[in-house]
Amino acid sequence: MKTGAFIVFFTIVLVIYGLVNSYIFIRGLQSIPVGSSLRPWYVAGFWLIAATFILARILERAYPCGFTGIITWIGSFWLAFMLYFILIALFIDFARIINHFFHIFPSSFYVDYQRTKLILLLISVATVTLLVAGGFINARIPRIKKLELHIKKAVAGEKSLNIVMASDIHLGTIIAKRKANRLVSVINSLHPDIVLFAGDLVDEDLAPVIKNDLGANFDQIKSKFGVFAITGNHEYIGGAESAVKYLRDHGIQVLRDTSLLIDQRFYLVGRDDRDKSRFTGKKRKELGELMQHVDLSRPVILMDHQPFNLEKARELGVDLQVSGHTHHGQLWPFNYITNAIYELSYGYKQIGQTHFYVSTGFGTWGPPVRLGNRPEIVQIKLIFDQ
Repeated sequence: MKTGAFIVFFTIVLVIYGLVNSYIFIRGLQSIPVGSSLRPWYVAGFWLIAATFILARILERAYPCGFTGIITWIGSFWLAFMLYFILIALFIDFARIINHFFHIFPSSFYVDYQRTKLILLLISVATVTLLVAGGFINARIPRIKKLELHIKKAVAGEKSLNIVMASDIHLGTIIAKRKANRLVSVINSLHPDIVLFAGDLVDEDLAPVIKNDLGANFDQIKSKFGVFAITGNHEYIGGAESAVKYLRDHGIQVLRDTSLLIDQRFYLVGRDDRDKSRFTGKKRKELGELMQHVDLSRPVILMDHQPFNLEKARELGVDLQVSGHTHHGQLWPFNYITNAIYELSYGYKQIGQTHFYVSTGFGTWGPPVRLGNRPEIVQIKLIFDQ
């Protein structure tokens, strides 16, 4: 991404982040009685916590250390708290507007209005804390999603292919050694013929991945035909070339606009992420160009991180496309936004003879929290109908 465009983007994000936090701060401050000894603690504590996310983004790449890790964890959790605090504040303010016209609140609500506001603040904090805690637990318990799909093609010597696929791992400070070990352990327990990582294997910054030697986990994956990956937008955010080199050094074959015939049996097509042009100024190859020399009498599996233009894959004879990227919103109610943006935000869909699966992802971006969906590892048994 060009420096000027990055500065504009960062400025917009910073302004929105500041406005949202200011709104939450003001509504919270109004709930604490004037003159209360809690007010100075609230002011200092609120802005100290709110600043951690921005501070962490600056420090994580330049100074990856224990202190930076703590700041990153606090800032990441704050994003989830911020989302639900703003939703609650907006809901309360909307209710106040309705009450102004229709008087829906009981008269007792105003007997000690300051006390009522303080009680609402405490209830809001407790509610959001419980939501975030539940979402944190949920994000740490991935499920295994199993599918059985049939394609009308024969493969000599093979009746089926056991595919294990995961996307959006986001290895880094938050998704670290323990979760990487869990990922590899589950993958090996499924005895895959082939392992596919459909983008965003690493988060923006490679420094904590290298520091904690997270790539060593992937050396332990056992797969008949190997381990393959594609780039996602987060590889490009952090620097795709260094991320790809690191993954290849740890036994992962990264396909970048490449079509590969695996063991003379089936094709695997891996696309560079569609955000490549935004970060490098160079366009990725068109899918038609990648499919130009593919023999369609053999099964064709496509990895494309962002699930756009599904119809194109069908037109070109792809049998199975796997994608990620959406996280299906990760935090409710963002799933409504991803549903509006993508033809398939999550799950399975068949268009013509082409099967599509978009995963919620294994890891998380930002807050290590999921509400409204589960993290997953996907096992696809692809059956070749003779």
